[in-house]
Amino acid sequence: MTRKTSQFFIPILSTLSALLVSALIIMMAGRDPVMIFQKMFQATLGSSYGTGQVVFRMTTLVLVGLAVALPFQVRLFNIGAEGQLQMGAFAAAMTGAILPASLPSLAAIPLCIISAMGAGACWALLAGVLKIRFGVNEVIGTIMLNFIAQGITGYLLTYHFALPSTVHTRPIIAAANIPSWNSVAGFFAKSPANLSTLFAPSVALLFWITLFHSRFGYEMRATGLQPEAARYGGINAEKHTLSAMGMGGAAAGLGAANILLGYKHYYEAGMTGGIGFTGIAVALLAGAHPLWILVSALFFGMLEYGGLTVNAFIPKDIFMMIEAITILLVISFSALGNRMQQ
Repeated sequence: MTRKTSQFFIPILSTLSALLVSALIIMMAGRDPVMIFQKMFQATLGSSYGTGQVVFRMTTLVLVGLAVALPFQVRLFNIGAEGQLQMGAFAAAMTGAILPASLPSLAAIPLCIISAMGAGACWALLAGVLKIRFGVNEVIGTIMLNFIAQGITGYLLTYHFALPSTVHTRPIIAAANIPSWNSVAGFFAKSPANLSTLFAPSVALLFWITLFHSRFGYEMRATGLQPEAARYGGINAEKHTLSAMGMGGAAAGLGAANILLGYKHYYEAGMTGGIGFTGIAVALLAGAHPLWILVSALFFGMLEYGGLTVNAFIPKDIFMMIEAITILLVISFSALGNRMQQ
């Protein structure tokens, strides 16, 4: 089996195997798996509101998945998408809250987005600098930075920026709100899906072009495959390490546009809800390929919202198990495929 073939079949085989295992678990819980999956499909892609919920979740998952996937091309495991998303959301909330109310949307929205992407990129670059200058493993660095981001945003929110008797900041100005699909085109009625959805395929396509159709991307992938050979060939490995982390962090920060600018309109405690960690699963299932992440994020978006819709019949924790089992199977099948190629 060639590498390209395995990249195509392993995620599909892993997903089908995980669904089979989950069907057995549902049967053990005394429920009909066919009925459960049917209800899930009807509640997600079978209704305008449900589809909107899936699209809303998918949007952020694509962006945080890309935050993991791009560094992975340089053999860096960015576990910090959660912290990068959190810092981006807080920065966007602060920017949107202090902007003049008279500012037009064409200026307010880009300013908030730039603020979110800049905060996410800077937070990711910290881990890159720690690795290059001090040899700190990026897994440890990004995990610790997740905790620090949580502490910083929690402190600032609780003691400085939360409105009295609440756990959220004051709302951003109206001009910084990204319109919903329902208000613009009548799609996804009453759901939180908004126009920031357009960022997801755009950034995925941009990353794909950068990685596979540019000299910069070629050098980045060469750095990941053979760093010593890349250095011998005149490629600046440190530059590409920082570039991958910075671009990944910016993508994670951009995820705040969907949650904060398009839905919540303020920062509140726990608003990221572990999305950054789910993004790791999204990237792994897609084999860190920017375009396949769109499909992977759709799958996880359906699982996340679909699990809520059938919670009256079966605990939604089962669908968290499906996510974990899928990733374990991806890793297992990938390892098996590599052995077969040797």
